[in-house]
Amino acid sequence: MRTAPGAWFPRRGEVCRVQLDKDRPALVISSDVLNRHSLDVCIVPITSVEHRKFALRVLLATGEGGLHRPSWAKCDQVTTIERRELKYPPLGRLSTTTLAKVEAAIKLALDLM
Repeated sequence: MRTAPGAWFPRRGEVCRVQLDKDRPALVISSDVLNRHSLDVCIVPITSVEHRKFALRVLLATGEGGLHRPSWAKCDQVTTIERRELKYPPLGRLSTTTLAKVEAAIKLALDLM
């Protein structure tokens, strides 16, 4: 169990708070190996603004990843931030099924399919 920020590194699939345009949750998508050793982390911002008809926004149900309301992963906005910008502790973790949906949307957004 990670109890101290000094020993903590973000894990793929975790939802953490980060200051972007405002304080918001973000999904860590970079690999655990990179997250442990790199100063940077790849994230997908999360919003509570509804995006039902946009294929590159994945619905995250209330409770998923520690979120308190329905939210959407903005898979068309993959970005890299400094690891130290993530706030400890993480809010939660996405299920394997939801993380797979996010990964598929990222591949579509980046034309990797």
